[in-house]
Amino acid sequence: MPNWNDVLKEITDYIKESKLNPQQAGQALDAVRRKYLRLLHEHTKRNVIAYYSGFLSKPEVSGLDINDEDKNGFMMAVHRMDRSKGLDLLLHTPGGGIGSTQSIVNYLRKMFGNDIRAIVPQIAMSAGTMVACSCRAIVMGTHSNIGPIDPQLRDVPCYGVIEEFRRAYREVKKAPTKALLWQTIIGQYRPTFLSQCENSIKWSNAFVKEQLEAVMFAGEPDAKEKASQIVKLLTDYRGNKSHNRHIHAEECEAMGLKIERLEATGNETLQDLVLTVHHCYMHSLMNSGTYKVVENHMGTAFMKQLAIQQFMMPQPPQRIP
Repeated sequence: MPNWNDVLKEITDYIKESKLNPQQAGQALDAVRRKYLRLLHEHTKRNVIAYYSGFLSKPEVSGLDINDEDKNGFMMAVHRMDRSKGLDLLLHTPGGGIGSTQSIVNYLRKMFGNDIRAIVPQIAMSAGTMVACSCRAIVMGTHSNIGPIDPQLRDVPCYGVIEEFRRAYREVKKAPTKALLWQTIIGQYRPTFLSQCENSIKWSNAFVKEQLEAVMFAGEPDAKEKASQIVKLLTDYRGNKSHNRHIHAEECEAMGLKIERLEATGNETLQDLVLTVHHCYMHSLMNSGTYKVVENHMGTAFMKQLAIQQFMMPQPPQRIP
């Protein structure tokens, strides 16, 4: 299995063999990455779209989240695909807006029906988890994780706002002298903020529940019960303790999600290809101005990039004899 350094060596060897100068290093990143995307497609016989955000290497950049502009990338990626082959969607994202997420999922389902499989090579948080839950199955490795889907408004957890408001009500009712203390906290909320939080919770919960019922558990007699239980666990503010909590494959299986283990017997080639593709994207996001990619196995890519500047490829570490 090619590891991080093996992929880097292949990229640097490509640069040397093709006699590329530092300004042309992006050509090597693209060539190696697209080679493995194509090999993944040839192995699975399914369409492949990779959706990658550079939130780990470029956290200061805006536009790393799932947003409406991303749909243009998905439309470009889907164009000319044989949609009867279904879709494997590689996800690496910190999440994003509920509205944008719902719209993208709606589009992909119109294109591929229920034949969409999510592959999470490392991280798909928040709205990324919502996308994964909208697929018929989620492929995860021992290192992969999804996250809670409790909505956030202005970087504030909606469940936390409501829980805090209810606590304030209880404490003030019991001891009116605490009103002044709570007024300092509650007074920071803008008008309608509480109702916005309530509506966001209802919206996100209903969306994920509907998707689980209609896709992952389609046709199963207890689909509603399974979907409700999973949504309850993914939105458990007290239990999860943080919106950033990482939920791994075994926990996903325990809550009832349909998980396909990347390390399962017979999946060796799939595992090699998925992880190699992932390493390729990590190198591309770290060593170029690119911070968002929607790309298919045919080499069609929608890429968001920073202002043009020179990026130097790091050299692979020297192996000790």
